[in-house]
Amino acid sequence: MMTSSWQSVHSWYDKKLGDSGDWTHKNIVTPKTITLLSLSSTSTLLDLGCGQGIFARAIPPAIPYVGVDLSPSLIASAKKRDKNTKHTYITGDITTPLHLQNTFSHAVCILTLDNIKNISLVLRYTFHYLEPKGIFVFVINHPCFRIPRQSGWEVDKESKLQYRRINRYLSPLEIPISMHPGQTQKTTTWTFHYPLSSYSAWLEQSGFVIEKIEEWISDKTSVGNTAKMENRSRSEFPLFLAIRAKKLS
Repeated sequence: MMTSSWQSVHSWYDKKLGDSGDWTHKNIVTPKTITLLSLSSTSTLLDLGCGQGIFARAIPPAIPYVGVDLSPSLIASAKKRDKNTKHTYITGDITTPLHLQNTFSHAVCILTLDNIKNISLVLRYTFHYLEPKGIFVFVINHPCFRIPRQSGWEVDKESKLQYRRINRYLSPLEIPISMHPGQTQKTTTWTFHYPLSSYSAWLEQSGFVIEKIEEWISDKTSVGNTAKMENRSRSEFPLFLAIRAKKLS
């Protein structure tokens, strides 16, 4: 059965992130998302697909926060790790209406939309959770360069260049991901690929206008004989795409 929930891998995922996140969250995703949100002392934040609350623990503690995730176990972990009385966690499906008591100045969805088939529903409902001129920021694996099973690194030996091979891009794809390859008990999650134009169309249809698009690269550095080639390609092909959109009044 296809599901967007990470309930089946909650233990592995919770351990992987820990209290402050893995390398990707610490060095790229979390700090850059906070900058893009531009939170203020009067902001309120809704975190859609919050997982075990990694982002809540990184924002200024005085900001009222509500985190929502489909996995009961990840929500339980978020509550256990987070003792901030201004933070609330809810088990819920963000592709369906959430019965929230308040609206928010900001909403965020970090590395979650990739695992959801009906993204347009998430955007449509998010519009109603925001105050007038509210800000919505989402981060996804870059849809142009990081398509599971349809993209990868290649090397042109003649020119000594590493490049990104793309097999497919415009076609929507449903891609099963084996979370623990090689193990007897295999667990599968799903990734849903859509081109950038689909995200743009869904935002417009939901009542959002795109304010800013950012593409985030890795800040890792290679060493050795192929370092120059690898560092150059790493600086040219982004890992993540982030979009900041505003709710039209």
